[in-house]
Parts: sequence; C-alpha cells; structure tokens
Amino acid sequence: MDISRLCVFCGTNAGSRPDYGTAARELGTLLANEGIELVYGGASVGIMGELADAVQEAGGHVTGIIPQQLIQKEAAHRGIQDLIVVASMHQRKSQMADLSDGFIALPGGIGTLEGFFEILTWGQLGIHAKPCAILNIAGYFDALTAFLDHAVREGFLTEAHRGTIMVESEPAALLERLRAYEPPGGTPLMTRTNR
Repeated sequence: MDISRLCVFCGTNAGSRPDYGTAARELGTLLANEGIELVYGGASVGIMGELADAVQEAGGHVTGIIPQQLIQKEAAHRGIQDLIVVASMHQRKSQMADLSDGFIALPGGIGTLEGFFEILTWGQLGIHAKPCAILNIAGYFDALTAFLDHAVREGFLTEAHRGTIMVESEPAALLERLRAYEPPGGTPLMTRTNR
C-alpha cells in the first residue's frame, strides 16, 4: 500500500517513562526518512510534541490540526509547517482522517483512545479502508489488546475486525505492516458522507 501521510494519535503528556518520548522520536525520524508526512493533533507538548519535533528535525513535513478552544490548553505548535485551526473536535478528526493514508496510536489517555477508536469504527463500517495500528511501547497497550481479544471471545468483535488492528512494539516493523495491509472485502455499511 502506498503511504505518503500518516495520522498519529498520542498524548499531550510525556508519560511516566522516558521510553514513550524516545519511541515517539524514533517513529518521527523514521517517517521523515521514509518521506512520509505526519498528520497529528497540533500540540507542542508531551509525546505529541516529541513526535512532531523529530519529524521536522529529520527534514520531514508536519501538519497539525487543532480546535480553536484547545490552542492554549494543548500549547499549539507554532513551529510546524502547517497548523490548521478548526472549530470542533469532530472537524479535527474528520480532517485528520481525510488527509491520511493510515493511522497509528501511540501512548496517550482517553482522548488518544477516543480518536483512534472512532477511526477503527469508521473502518469497521466501511467508511474508509485505511490501515490502523498501535505502537505498543513498553507494554503500554497490553491490557487494551487483551481486552480486544476478550471482546472477540465474548462475541462482540469479529475475528476479521480484530485482525485489522495491527500491533507492534518497533516503529520499523509497524510501518512495514502498514504498507503490507490489505483491507477486508465486503460492502460498506456507511459512506464518508454518513460519518
């Protein structure tokens, strides 16, 4: 699959381990070296800021999308090439989705999970057929992936849809899987205009 732009959902906090920022920087450098542009939430703080800075330092392109009301709270990154200010969270996620060829979740809180799971839901409904992946740094997402497997066993998530959520602990391995992604077949339940 041809990937020229990836959306990354991640925290505006640094987290309690230096591993999170280190891996975010590693991913950012890899994206820039591979000629893949970053689309992200537009903040200059936390691992979000580490990621954006690493992309730029390695010569890559960054597009941040931030709602007007979060410019102060999330410390909008004024040093990136493109900072797009939107009116709402929904507009932010919709624009991130439209600009991107795939999606990655790095460690973060409920906002990170909410954005990533909305994108997963759109994929399940057939609104998009783009790859979705989790970079599981220092086992951060172990409990989440265990829950997803539990949801399959309990009959609330199909094996096919569980299989569309790729999980790796190394950025290079994750990028390789994103590029090799083949979307599942089937008729979409909804279209982009219904989202």
